[in-house]
Amino acid sequence: MAITDYFKISGFLQDMKSRNLSLYGQWIGITCIFLSLALGIANLFHINVVFIFGIIAIVQSPILALVEIPFLLKIFRIPDSLISFIQQLDTNWMRALFYAINAVIQWLSLTCMATSLLALAILYTINVFCYAGAAILGQEFHQSNVVATVHVSETPAEAQIRNVL
Repeated sequence: MAITDYFKISGFLQDMKSRNLSLYGQWIGITCIFLSLALGIANLFHINVVFIFGIIAIVQSPILALVEIPFLLKIFRIPDSLISFIQQLDTNWMRALFYAINAVIQWLSLTCMATSLLALAILYTINVFCYAGAAILGQEFHQSNVVATVHVSETPAEAQIRNVL
């Protein structure tokens, strides 16, 4: 089997050629999921207050995963209040605001000490520009076809999920 059988590289390339900034934002957001977890763990070992920002980065990681990969809403048991919050983030302006808040939090980590969380703050800021740019240019909010997108309203009943599993 070729590597393209495991990964939809052609779909990723289509997303990059689309010139839709919200798709770029989604891919940067997916990168932020892994970077946030890794850098959060790496910054837990600081003696000063930076470890608090490491904990915040670790908490940001699963929230980003739920926001950027909607299929996760279907397979995990999540409170309805969190699902409705995530559904509100399905516009370019709301995603820009969401990432701006995350960026400000990580930029504040520099007040304690310059650490690798700077890279996370920079990526969050780039993501703000992607989603805000898409909104300013009037581009529709799109999600990648490569990442399994599922509308939460299509979620089957809990009993049906148990039968499938």
